[in-house]
Amino acid sequence: MFIYQKKLQYPVKIANPNPALAKFIITQYGGPDGELGASLRYLSQRYSMPYPELKGLLTDIGTEELGHLEMVAAVVHQLTREMTPAEIKKAGFEAYFVDHTAGVFPQFASGTPWTAATMQVKGDVITDLSENMAAEQKARSTYDNILRLSDDPDVNNVMKFLREREVVHYQRFGEGLRIATEKLDSKNFYAVNPAFD
Repeated sequence: MFIYQKKLQYPVKIANPNPALAKFIITQYGGPDGELGASLRYLSQRYSMPYPELKGLLTDIGTEELGHLEMVAAVVHQLTREMTPAEIKKAGFEAYFVDHTAGVFPQFASGTPWTAATMQVKGDVITDLSENMAAEQKARSTYDNILRLSDDPDVNNVMKFLREREVVHYQRFGEGLRIATEKLDSKNFYAVNPAFD
């Protein structure tokens, strides 16, 4: 059960619209290492997780990622509000605008639409937790890249907050991997994976 609070985890108040900046921040909404894929990955993996404390970890982080998705959407929306045709053209935002106007659409910075093929759910405890650690580092790298390209302090404050949460999630999944490794001796590894002889 989720409890929804009608406020963002971190406030998003972007003073200056900038569709050129929105063009690459959108990748953290629906890109290959973005928040949409992360939330669905973790909330899907929880069903095959045999350990209650790690199922809880996946639920908690997956739910937080939904909040991050909301924050990235708020940034993109505020960066693209009230655009004039001249601003759209100057920013090179025409292709996105023609397809979506100023709606927030899950896509990569390159324009490729989001696809479930960018996320993994294997059903193997070690594989999934290792994948999650890698996913958090890829997301952190993407936030680093956004910060290298952005000179807007309002945007950068949000990106830094989100980047910090990726590091925390990486650490939490590392703790989860240690817990799972301790529990998965050869006897119960095969019990969880009965296809092995």
